[in-house]
Amino acid sequence: IEKELQEVINKKNIFKDEPMSKHTSFKIGGNADYFIKITSIEELKDLFKISKKHNMPITLVGNGTNLLVKDGGIRGFVIKIDMNNFKIKRTTKYVEITVESGMTLAALANVALKEEITGLEFLSGIPGTIGGALRMNAGAYGGEMKDIVVKTRYMTYDGKVKTMTLPEHKFEYRNSVFSKMNVIILDTTIRLSKGNKKEIDAKMKEFAASRKEKQPLEYPNAGSTFKRKEGVITAQLIDQAGLKGYSVGDAEVSTKHAGFIINKGKATAKDVLDLVEHIKETIREKNNLDIELEIIVLGEEK
Repeated sequence: IEKELQEVINKKNIFKDEPMSKHTSFKIGGNADYFIKITSIEELKDLFKISKKHNMPITLVGNGTNLLVKDGGIRGFVIKIDMNNFKIKRTTKYVEITVESGMTLAALANVALKEEITGLEFLSGIPGTIGGALRMNAGAYGGEMKDIVVKTRYMTYDGKVKTMTLPEHKFEYRNSVFSKMNVIILDTTIRLSKGNKKEIDAKMKEFAASRKEKQPLEYPNAGSTFKRKEGVITAQLIDQAGLKGYSVGDAEVSTKHAGFIINKGKATAKDVLDLVEHIKETIREKNNLDIELEIIVLGEEK
């Protein structure tokens, strides 16, 4: 397989038996059989052909900031879309940016700042890529992807490129149609407005400061661990249940923000998942409520 891969993808972008701990913000995870960075639509099409021929499963990851990979790693091809071009179209009423799915939200927010485009400030501190943000309808500070997306282009596993309009995304809280589709997001077009550079910058700085103050950014983590429930702030329930600081191995409920599980250094995925189960059971007993994971879990047990 390796030889076939190298014929269509630059050798430096193919990693065999690659530790996924290098590619997740949690710094946790077993090895991927192959970790492959994709830099063009052509490479993607060629890779699909090889995966079909050899019956190799494909797993897509973004920046790995919302991800827990199990200790046994991931079989087949793990692909990361390393495409991050963008183009800006201005009209008298609005500004549209079409951006490839591999671009990070931070990079896009900085482009918007430089170009004096407002409407992306809420994304500036969310780690991760455009593709990941679309998949989970990422949001913060009152904004969500669903508020700005116009249309998205994606590729099916048989190499066809298709476009979906806003309603077809089926955006809901931390979810979209992409979590159920086996497709690769290529790019998305978002609609924003012309803004004032000073105001945009001030807003971005304010959100960044708020994050730093409230979230345990000094430890590896995968962001907010559980989804909020209707009318319930899950982190508050975890805090009220006395679980701040509770740990399994090196996985700990952050003492700074109960909504986060942090890796104190040598946590395994099993530590994290055991801790998650303990939190779920405690909340079920105390509040008669089932809470759901917001982080995505991939891979196999060891």
